Amino acid sequence: MKRRSTDSDQTEDSIADLATALAAMRTPEQVRAFLEDLCTPAELEAMSDRWRVVPLLSEGVPYREIHDRTQVSVTTIGRVARVFERGSGGYAAALHRRAARHR
Repeated sequence: MKRRSTDSDQTEDSIADLATALAAMRTPEQVRAFLEDLCTPAELEAMSDRWRVVPLLSEGVPYREIHDRTQVSVTTIGRVARVFERGSGGYAAALHRRAARHR
C-alpha cells in the first residue's frame, strides 16, 4: 500500500503541478491522451461517470432519473451533487467553459 506523505505543502505542490500540466494541454485530444496515460481504465470510467452526472444535476434532473439515463449509481450521483453544491467550484467552472465553447 502506498504511504501517504504527511507534508501537506508537498501534496499541494503536486496537485498544482498536475493542474498546470492539464492546463498546458491545447486540445481535447491532448487532454485525453494525458488522462489515458495518467489514469487506469477504472479511474477514467469513474471520472467520466461523475462528469456525465454534472450537467444533469445542473439542470435539476432528479437523482433517480439521472440513474436511469446514465446507469451511474445513486450513491455516486449523491456524492457528485454534494461536491457540486459545496466543493471548490470546479464543476461549475467547467460547465461554464463548456457552455461558452458551444455558443
